[in-house]
Amino acid sequence: MKKLNGTGVALVTPFKKNGKIDFNGLEKLVKYVLDNYVDYLVALGTTAETSTLKQEEKWDVIKCIQSANYKKLPLILGLGGNNTEDLVNKINSIKNLSDFYAILSVSPYYNNPSQEGIYQHFKSIVNHTEANIILYNVPKRTGSNIIPDTVLRLAFDFEKIIGIKEASGNVLQSYRILDRKPKNFSVISGDDFITLPIILGGGGGVISVIAQGFPDKISNMISLAKKNDVKKAFSIFYKIMKIIDLLYEEGNPTGIKTFLDVIGICNPYVRLPLLVGTPSLRKKMLHSLNEINQ
Repeated sequence: MKKLNGTGVALVTPFKKNGKIDFNGLEKLVKYVLDNYVDYLVALGTTAETSTLKQEEKWDVIKCIQSANYKKLPLILGLGGNNTEDLVNKINSIKNLSDFYAILSVSPYYNNPSQEGIYQHFKSIVNHTEANIILYNVPKRTGSNIIPDTVLRLAFDFEKIIGIKEASGNVLQSYRILDRKPKNFSVISGDDFITLPIILGGGGGVISVIAQGFPDKISNMISLAKKNDVKKAFSIFYKIMKIIDLLYEEGNPTGIKTFLDVIGICNPYVRLPLLVGTPSLRKKMLHSLNEINQ
């Protein structure tokens, strides 16, 4: 399998005001990022509000993304959980697993496993499914961190574990993995703020939230960074840094959905317990966008 590189987009799930999925908005979003040079799509991740989607809705979202994508870009499917046996069964229930480049699977949340428990969780997935796995480490959401030694152990022990989305916010942790990882194992930034340092340290790219708002700019920034054109890459980053900051002011995906509404891609609506972005946030985004476009 070819190593995963470049700009991945953590797609939102657009909703209508009545809470139903806005498939027209989703199709428009996929076509927007397709036309602006991103490298792959991530469906049903955290940013997609997957925890609030019914199972039937999840497959309808997948079908919509696949249809809009026309098999142009690799598709990563977010599928994780804290019940290992149930997760294995869910992966094995996917009829066309070969349609997906890999499964992005978050470290078990809430039940706070030990490092050995995390290792055994992913070992069980690999040994009982045909899926290629990208680990997803996001301690602020799961309550536990996959430490570098555990990541490296998994990477060396299982060829089907092809990478990690590192969203710990700790650049040094990423560097410790990058320093010792297998050649074909990808370290992917899961944090838009520290993507450039991770790529410059040898990382493969980013699974990005802001890339669906600025797909051309982020794709260009990543490409420049991978060519070691540091000055130009950071000039793009500094230009959009304020918008990235605003994305998280009222939480994700509230922020990115507000921004996508501002630029006319889809509605800003979210499902409880999240709340729609405030008029204040929208005003600040408009101001920052005007500054960028000047």
